[in-house]
Amino acid sequence: MLLVLLVFWAGCQEPSTVKQKSEPVAAQLSEEEVVVGSAEELKTVSAKKIIWKKDGAKMVQIPYLAFKYDRTGNLVSFFFMDITEVTVGQFKKFLSETSHPFGGDLWGKVYKYSPTEKHPMIMVNWHDATAYAKWAGKRLPTEKEWEIAARGGLKNKEYPWGGNESLARDYANYYGIGGKDKWDESTAPVGSFTPNGYGLFDMAGNVWEWCQDWFNSDQKYRVCRGGNWDYGYNSLRVALRGYYGPDDRSFAYGFRCVVSDLP
Repeated sequence: MLLVLLVFWAGCQEPSTVKQKSEPVAAQLSEEEVVVGSAEELKTVSAKKIIWKKDGAKMVQIPYLAFKYDRTGNLVSFFFMDITEVTVGQFKKFLSETSHPFGGDLWGKVYKYSPTEKHPMIMVNWHDATAYAKWAGKRLPTEKEWEIAARGGLKNKEYPWGGNESLARDYANYYGIGGKDKWDESTAPVGSFTPNGYGLFDMAGNVWEWCQDWFNSDQKYRVCRGGNWDYGYNSLRVALRGYYGPDDRSFAYGFRCVVSDLP
């Protein structure tokens, strides 16, 4: 009878006194971020998250939604994209290692709206962004790549987070303030908001992001995507196409880079 009572007593204890089952291994370990130094080296990497050695950028794997082939006819099923916009600090590193011209009164304008090295680089034209990407061993995204990435795996949704306007301030820095958006007259430090489904930050708002493509066949303007901190809610739509001259500079223009086996 005593043995039976002891067993019954043990089974009635509060959960806090009973040893809990350990979490699954997958829950205990974060995904490893592999440091990668070149596109060639990337071919041997199976990780979905990497750190790009040249500029220290964290990048994440984005699946293509249709078949793509590289120059040699091999199937390419994904590309890697910077999880944040290129920062002031990263761009300064690029300038310190190259002879790329960027001076005069430009830095005063940069610091007015992007005051720290963790803010997105602004006042860059398309040529500046392309030069940075080349230095880093990466490139600007095509317009299609940018949109695939911005949607975060969602289909037929208007914004990177879906279609609910009440969630916009959790995901984007745009005109006005509210929720996570505390920056009324400047950019926000990169990564300040909730990422989309692929783990990418600021795919809506903060700064327009330069893409590779010409806006149309007359080749006067380059495509920018994503809206910016000084535009309204409608500019956050994934499908919205901005277009600016490749020599244009603004407090609202920035960029991020990609890597793949495609040109």
